[in-house]
Amino acid sequence: MIKKRKLGIIGGSGLYKMEGFDTTKWKNIKTPWGKPSDSILIAKYKGEEIIFLPRHSRGHKINPTNINFRANIDAMKQQGVTDIISVSAVGSLKENLNPGKFVIVDQFIDRTFSRAKTFFDEEIVAHVSMAKPTSPGLSNCCETALKKLNIQNQRNGTYIVMEGPQFSTLAESNLYRTWGADVIGMTNMPEAKLAREAEIRYCTVAMVTDYDCWHPDHDEVDVNMVIQTLMKNASNAQNMIKEVIKTFKDFPVEKDPANDCLNVAIITDPKLRTKKTIKKLNNIAGRVLNKK
Repeated sequence: MIKKRKLGIIGGSGLYKMEGFDTTKWKNIKTPWGKPSDSILIAKYKGEEIIFLPRHSRGHKINPTNINFRANIDAMKQQGVTDIISVSAVGSLKENLNPGKFVIVDQFIDRTFSRAKTFFDEEIVAHVSMAKPTSPGLSNCCETALKKLNIQNQRNGTYIVMEGPQFSTLAESNLYRTWGADVIGMTNMPEAKLAREAEIRYCTVAMVTDYDCWHPDHDEVDVNMVIQTLMKNASNAQNMIKEVIKTFKDFPVEKDPANDCLNVAIITDPKLRTKKTIKKLNNIAGRVLNKK
């Protein structure tokens, strides 16, 4: 049985606030993992309450490595979020993925190395499946919204997540192209992994800002180039989100891989789980850890 659904939006580069909503309120959230990137925005649109969090904080103050991904996902879970749309700025690794195009990601390659990647890092061990890291139902919803708005998009694509904050070397960019990756960015890992551990359905809409550095006919990527495209993308992203808010509950998620995935993930003997650790994990895994 699918519980009452609530949508969370994580905004990437260029998407720091939501405009045109009926009511909005910023709220500070405390988590066992420290502070989230920013206060969360509780917004209402067409009668539907959603939660919004700017991943880099308003004003873009947090670099990708220093984002507190665990606190961000915990804060979303505390507010009852069941479905996350993650909006991210990316570079293109394919000729046909031009700046301004949106990619609905279905796979990731995680090349990050300096980030806490699990909630289950002390005493309680869990292994969730990441074979299918995104939600088909949410992806269908985003694709429908983008088509309705006539925004260029590609359904499915592999997002390679690099550590950053520097952009790729030419050798790296060419290597990733040989792997068949479609886009490259710095922020969706471990975010997608942590959303799965929290049993939150997750979808990435990647907004292409540049051709990374591999393309011989385009200048090497720089921040000014990225910002110009970001502003156009942010407007399209906000319009897409409004469409998604109106329709996301119409797309079935009964067979989503995130649903109840912790049922078969926790391996630690229940007798060895201390109250302290269970309390720390309560927001994320209380459903399974507190079973009698």
